[in-house]
Amino acid sequence: MRVASLSVSIIHLISYAAHVQIEEARRKIVDEGTAIPDFGAKADEICSQAIEEFARSAPSPSDDNTASSAYARKLEELESSLDAPLQVLYLRQLSLLREQALSSYRSASKASDASDYEAMLAADAQFLRAAESSTRKASTWTYDAERSHLQTVMSEFAQTTKKLTETQVKSSQQQSTAMQFLQHQQQMIQQLQMQLYGQSSPWNVGVAYRIPDTNFNLQGSYQQGRANVQLSCVPDEYAPMLGPNGFTNGVGPGNLGLSLNLSI
Repeated sequence: MRVASLSVSIIHLISYAAHVQIEEARRKIVDEGTAIPDFGAKADEICSQAIEEFARSAPSPSDDNTASSAYARKLEELESSLDAPLQVLYLRQLSLLREQALSSYRSASKASDASDYEAMLAADAQFLRAAESSTRKASTWTYDAERSHLQTVMSEFAQTTKKLTETQVKSSQQQSTAMQFLQHQQQMIQQLQMQLYGQSSPWNVGVAYRIPDTNFNLQGSYQQGRANVQLSCVPDEYAPMLGPNGFTNGVGPGNLGLSLNLSI
């Protein structure tokens, strides 16, 4: 009984010292969100140091089978008490490594000289190297679930990007088709105009004349082989400036306008 109680006291002391190191790792991984390089080797070192310290400090088991079994059980309990919190940090570290690999994949997939498949292979290899170095040797730790999740996310991202690209290409093709259709319609309209009115004239002319002492305004134009005459009744707001009756007599700059447009 005395040996058993002494072993328990030693385990408490050793566990306390080991948990100080585990807490330092927790602050980096959880609080700071920083992955620890070679976390698996560091976790193995924490457990190995604790077991070695227990072997030096605890009383050696006697030849009694019961005492030997109790000693072995204490060693297992000590390692389990350290392995459990370390494995929690390991899973958290895998999440950080997965996000880093996913970020690398997204950056590489945007580069013009790298395909989605090549970017996926590079990101998976990056995660695999970091995950293996974070895993304890000869332990039940595994990163298969996180790796599978990473591959699924990358595949979904690639499919979404492909669909977006196809949509953009299709939209561009539709816009090009619409422009070609409009250009074709414009050409048909021009051909119909030429058939109806003949060859378009290379010059356009317009003339406007206000009949003296009236509100009547006469306008005429010649454009693309067509003549147009328009008569309107429009009061002149500048009448006081154009003569004693509000309008000039005869043809002059006050009641005659002329425009000429030549197409060369």
